[in-house]
Amino acid sequence: MTIATAATADLDAGLTEQQVIRKIAWRLMPLIIICYFFAFFDRVNISFAKTALQADLGLSNTAYGFGASLFVVGYVLLEVPSNMLLYRFGARRWIARIMISWGLATAAMIFVRSEWQFYALRFVIGAMEAGFAPGILYYLTLWFPKSHRGRMTSVFFLATAFSGIVGAPISGLILNYLNGLHGLAGWQWLFLAGGIPCVALGFVVLLRFDDGIAQAEWLSDDERRLISVQLDRQNSEIGEHSAWRSLLMPGVLLLGFLYFLIQIASYGLNFWAPDLIKAAGGGSAAAIGFLTAVPYICGAICMVIVGRLSDASGERPKFVAGLVLAAAVGFFASGAFDRNVVTLVGALAILGAGVVAAIPTFWTLPPKILTGAGAASGIALINTLGQVGGIVSPIMVGSVKDMTGSTTPALYVIGGLCLLCAVLVLTVLPRDLKAKDLAEPIG
Repeated sequence: MTIATAATADLDAGLTEQQVIRKIAWRLMPLIIICYFFAFFDRVNISFAKTALQADLGLSNTAYGFGASLFVVGYVLLEVPSNMLLYRFGARRWIARIMISWGLATAAMIFVRSEWQFYALRFVIGAMEAGFAPGILYYLTLWFPKSHRGRMTSVFFLATAFSGIVGAPISGLILNYLNGLHGLAGWQWLFLAGGIPCVALGFVVLLRFDDGIAQAEWLSDDERRLISVQLDRQNSEIGEHSAWRSLLMPGVLLLGFLYFLIQIASYGLNFWAPDLIKAAGGGSAAAIGFLTAVPYICGAICMVIVGRLSDASGERPKFVAGLVLAAAVGFFASGAFDRNVVTLVGALAILGAGVVAAIPTFWTLPPKILTGAGAASGIALINTLGQVGGIVSPIMVGSVKDMTGSTTPALYVIGGLCLLCAVLVLTVLPRDLKAKDLAEPIG
C-alpha cells in the first residue's frame, strides 16, 4: 500500500476530489477574479486616458510610452522581494496589503499635473502592485492539484479578458459622460474608478482568504486531507524547493525569457488597441471602448476552451505554441489592415484569442519544476523577467509611431517575436517542462 493510499483509506467513501475542488473554487476564485480585474483595469484605463493625458500634460507618444513603462519598472524591481515576503507573512495579509496600497496610489493619479508627476506616480503604482499576479499564481498551487491548474489558472486570467470586455466600454463611457463632473476631467474619474474599489477589496481579502488548506475551517477534515495528499505527493516529486536556488535554474530563466516575449505581445494589445481603432476611424470614445472589447471577448472564449483541453491532454507546451502563433497572425494582420476598422477589429480578435489565452496556459508550466519557497520566488522571477516586456513594448511602439507616424512597423516586429516564442517553446524546453500533466487518482 502506498503512502497516499494509506493516508486516504479512511476518507468518506462518498467524497470525491471534484466535489472538494469545486467547493474550494467557489470560495476563492470569484474574489480572485474581481481583484485581478481591477489590477488589469488599470492597464485598460491608462490606454483610454492616453489622449486626454497627452493633451493636459503635454506628453508626446514617446513620453506617454515611457510613463506607462515606469509602472512596469516599479513592478519589476519589487516583484521577487514581494513574493518572498508573501511566503513569509502569508498570502492573506500580503495580498490585502498589495490591494490597499496600490488602490490608494491609483486613485492619487487625479492629482497629477506635470510630466514628472506622471512618471513618479506610475512608478509608485507599479511598486505597490508588485507581487500580486505571481503571488496569486503561487497561492493557487497551495489549493489545486496540477490536473486542475489549467482550468483554475484560466479562470484567474479571465479577469484580464473581463477588464477588456467590461472595463473598456466603461472607460469609454466615463470619458464621454463624466468629463468635467465636479471639476474633474474624464481621465481623473477613470483612475478613481480603478483605485477606490481596490482599497475596499483589500479588506475583503483579509476576511475571506486563508493562507492554505490547513487553515481552511470551511473545509471538513476529510476534505482537507483529500486535497493535501494530492498536493504533498506532487510536491515531493518536484526537485526545487529552495527560494534562492530556484532563481538560478536554467528552466526558470528560459521560462522568464519566453514570458518576456509573450508580455511584449500582451502590452502591445493592452496599450495600443484603442489607439489603433481610433486611427482606423472607430468613432467616439464610447464606440472605441466597445470595439476594444472584441479581442478580449475572443480571448475569454479561447481561454476557457484551451484551459479544459490542456487539462484533458496534459500537453501544455503545444497549446502555448499554438496560441502564440495565432497572436503572431493577429499582429501581422493588424499591421496590414490598420486603416480599415472592420478588418482591423477582426485581426485584433485573432490577436486577442491568441495572446490572452496564451498567458494562463503558460502559467501551468512553472509549477512543474518549482514548489514551496522555490515556487514563490521562481514564479516571481519568471513574472519579473516577463514584465520587462511591458517596459520594452510601450516605448518601442511609441517611438516607432513618433518617428514614422505609423504603428505598423512595430506590429510586424511584435509578430516576429511571437513566432520566435512559438519556435522556442516547441524546440528548447527541458524534459520536465514537456512532460504531460495528467490526473493522478487517489487510492
